[in-house]
Amino acid sequence: MRKRQNFIRADRTIINEKVKEAFSSVLPITAIVLVLCFSIAPIESGVFLSFIVGALFVIVGMGLFTLGADTAMTPIGQYVGTTVMRSKKIWIIVPICFILGVLITISEPDLSVLATQLSASVDKWTLILAVGAGVGVFLAIAFLRIVLRVKLSHLLIFCYVVVFGLSFFVPQAFIPLAFDSGGVTTGPMSVPFIIAIGTGVAAMRSDKGAETDGFGLTALCSVGPIIAVMILGVILQPEKIEPVQNTLVNVVDSKELLKVYADALPHYMQEVGVALLPIVAFFFIFRIFGSKISKNDFIRILIGVLYTYVGLVFFLMGVNVGFLPVGSYLGQAIGELSYNWIIIPIGMVIGYFVVAAEPAVHVLTNQVFEITSGAIPKKALRTSLMIGVAVSVGLAMTRIIFHIPIMYFLIPGYLIAIVLTFFVPDIFTAIAFDSGGVASGAMTASFLLPLALGVCGAVGGNIATEGFGVVAMVAMTPLITIQILGLVYKIKMAKLKKLEQEKEQTQEEIIG
Repeated sequence: MRKRQNFIRADRTIINEKVKEAFSSVLPITAIVLVLCFSIAPIESGVFLSFIVGALFVIVGMGLFTLGADTAMTPIGQYVGTTVMRSKKIWIIVPICFILGVLITISEPDLSVLATQLSASVDKWTLILAVGAGVGVFLAIAFLRIVLRVKLSHLLIFCYVVVFGLSFFVPQAFIPLAFDSGGVTTGPMSVPFIIAIGTGVAAMRSDKGAETDGFGLTALCSVGPIIAVMILGVILQPEKIEPVQNTLVNVVDSKELLKVYADALPHYMQEVGVALLPIVAFFFIFRIFGSKISKNDFIRILIGVLYTYVGLVFFLMGVNVGFLPVGSYLGQAIGELSYNWIIIPIGMVIGYFVVAAEPAVHVLTNQVFEITSGAIPKKALRTSLMIGVAVSVGLAMTRIIFHIPIMYFLIPGYLIAIVLTFFVPDIFTAIAFDSGGVASGAMTASFLLPLALGVCGAVGGNIATEGFGVVAMVAMTPLITIQILGLVYKIKMAKLKKLEQEKEQTQEEIIG
């Protein structure tokens, strides 16, 4: 009885912590929206109320979802990854990696939000399954890379040469969408599985480079969706891509507001159920035929799955009913102003605070701090990421206002990132490319993207080629930022080594 009470008390504490993290993520966006609503882009009171309720759903949903990811998705990923890697049979591991990649991708909330923004010109599930196939194929390739000991930077260079080569044959409307897809797929649902597989494969090796090679799986799984969506574009050859028109919900009273959310609830319950069921079924199959787990762990995982389910339902409902319409409306309202250039500094402020509050960024900073033994301070990494993302969002809004093609930014950005791989320690290259999806979190897909689409529509831009792409710009920033920090680290280590050598030489001269 006491164990159960301690268990419940611990869960309550963790829930409170996760909700606080979610609150810190959503609060900056909410505060910025409030400032805009009471200044340059006023909205009706009913719409405003719907947004506030949506923000509450997003906070609670994100908190429960991240708790579920920790208590269910991560243990499932570790269990499946360990069980699969124990076989040490490549012909078994490769297809399982592919299946896992597909299953975990279709349940990613950020991908669902992105796919929801498209109209009938691209079917939602066609896009999601194409992205899932891309992640599955490249998760298998990532596994083979570690086993065959292929240098990550060489494989990444080859992959991005393929990506930019494909871009000449893909309809222009699909290019920003493809890069956005790569930014939203590696989220809290997929990363635990990917990391577990990387850890399991690295454990199969005992050589010096095994720990470094454990990183980089997320990086390759971000490339897969870009290539997959480009191939989808070549197959479909659509004339144009139009986003879904987000309808503002202007309710008269609280009863009508309740009805709006109640009407949306069954749809998202079904959608999330379809997304999560394959992963749960896959886990049950492994439990039957794989190694056994304790009853308490099994029950805890089931409770975690329930947290994940409820959290995803709340999150998607809050985003789609409350956040997306207001983000799109604000973008359109600001875009119609005579001084619409103001969206550039506004976007930079949003980008700065979105990264500052992103929980995954805190995980990344701790990881780099430990690897460098404190040579790269957490504050330096976090600040550089915040500034980098702020600049990338500002550039994304600039290209919308002035109708600049996205390739004018992506080609130089990725070229810089690839050149840096030749001068930076391998571990920093792996972490940098892994963290591309970290910066483009839930708030990027659910608020910055509709904001950008709204601005693009207001200034008369091409929605497909100019509206989409903000997620891609945000995801590109860490590739450069973290590798520059890696270069700083390398220079610091070289100086320390030189000082130590000079000190030893001086001591030898004194003794001599």
